[in-house]
Amino acid sequence: MDEKKEIIDIKGKKKQLGCLGCAIQKGEVESPGGSIASTQYFDAHQDYEIPIPGFVILASKRHLQSVDEFTADERTDFIEFLCRLRQTMRHACNVQVIYLIQEEDTSHHFHIWMFPRHDWLMEKFGRKIQSVRPIMEYAREHMKTPENLKKVDEAMEKMKKYFQKEFAAKEQNQL
Repeated sequence: MDEKKEIIDIKGKKKQLGCLGCAIQKGEVESPGGSIASTQYFDAHQDYEIPIPGFVILASKRHLQSVDEFTADERTDFIEFLCRLRQTMRHACNVQVIYLIQEEDTSHHFHIWMFPRHDWLMEKFGRKIQSVRPIMEYAREHMKTPENLKKVDEAMEKMKKYFQKEFAAKEQNQL
């Protein structure tokens, strides 16, 4: 069993958790704003701890660490879902540039960060990948304001609506 640690979500709620991915899948904790979209194998949601509008986590539903553990069906589903989510970020939230980051040395499920590059936030930190950690720490400490949390919620709702309109309806028509 994973060692439990305290995690504080973007709205200030504290939880003692082992694997965050397992806790979300079991319904023990909900990601802030719920799921943007889901497939049979993956879920996309706002980052649990970092209140940056449009910061999407694409996570596996099953507990695994690396892409080389995906089944053939998971590999196909993953790339299709990733592309659809990226399109959703671009069109629903006007996110023109993202950083895709995946770390295998985490205790959580396989997940990939779809980290939006917002000029208004990143100007003072720089435009390269090494700026992501300081931006995350800044957001964790300074962006849990009611005004910013409203922007996070609005971005989530825009992405949910766009994804539903563009992809869920098309999949229904293909059945």
